Amino acid sequence: MEKDTIHCNQMNQLDQQQQHFTTMPEISMPSGCRRMPALGFGTAADPPVEPEIIKTAVLQAIELGYRHFDTAALYNSEQPLGEAIIEAINGGLIPSREQLFVTSKLWCSDAHPQHVLPALNKTLQNLKMDYIDLYLIHWPVSSKPGIHEYPIKKEDFLPMDFKSVWAAMEECQRLGLTKSIGVSNFSCKKLADVLATADIPPAVNQVEVSPCWQQKKLREFCKRNGVLVVGYSPLGSMGTFYGTNRVMESQVLKDIAKAKGKTVAQVALRWGYEQGIGVVVKSYNKERMKQNLEIFDWSLSDEECRKISEIPQNRACLGKDYTSPYGPYKTIEDLWDEEL
Repeated sequence: MEKDTIHCNQMNQLDQQQQHFTTMPEISMPSGCRRMPALGFGTAADPPVEPEIIKTAVLQAIELGYRHFDTAALYNSEQPLGEAIIEAINGGLIPSREQLFVTSKLWCSDAHPQHVLPALNKTLQNLKMDYIDLYLIHWPVSSKPGIHEYPIKKEDFLPMDFKSVWAAMEECQRLGLTKSIGVSNFSCKKLADVLATADIPPAVNQVEVSPCWQQKKLREFCKRNGVLVVGYSPLGSMGTFYGTNRVMESQVLKDIAKAKGKTVAQVALRWGYEQGIGVVVKSYNKERMKQNLEIFDWSLSDEECRKISEIPQNRACLGKDYTSPYGPYKTIEDLWDEEL
């Protein structure tokens, strides 16, 4: 096992800054041999859209150069994503499924040790794949098994047995059904709880990260513990039920964008990339999808980074729907362990 780790580290010495910008740069995941395309394409739509819209967007994204696709059992996008990938291969857009990095997530009602493997098998069936590249625990809370719904009824929440659920995630990786495993929406404390008993440490913690919610404490904790941070809602998820316009309306970002001849979105995404994290962005508008990719052949100055570091901080995704008077998290402070 130690030899494998050393080999992986040797393979991953090439830093993302040394990548050629003609292709999608990749980031090492410290706990595994896989490398993740730096910019991922999100498939969560709020409000929901028809599967055909998702499929069309994914095909356009592959054509433009996206190679990392983020889905989840909750999103109802696994099936159209899988269909789009098959069509892209058959149509010659990509030579094989191995060209892509696919992430999916375990829903709360399946976050029980005996349900993890069947849930991943269902995901693979939806995607029509033999494996995915990354499987995440979607939220650090379980709910009554067999009731797959959102929002979850307040009385249906259950505390997650981190040790046994994580052991089931590790088994999924050992079986080769997922190349890597990780978590999502975990605070430093909750991630530490998983790390304390893990044989295979989480490769990723996918959390909200943007210039308006920079997660410095969590990012430093993850870096110390060899966990790659992947940021969702990098543009604030404006238009969703939890979204905010703080990123897109930030005067600091507007001023930098104007000075550099870039869009606010490009500045925000470039900032995330320069933090050394993965970034998942969602747009079904082809022109914006193309613009979001155009962040790899320029950089922010030290002064611009300093100004961004001083932007007032506020979390957009509070996670209120994962709190309940019955527990295990009665308040958002409990959910995030005061990381607000």
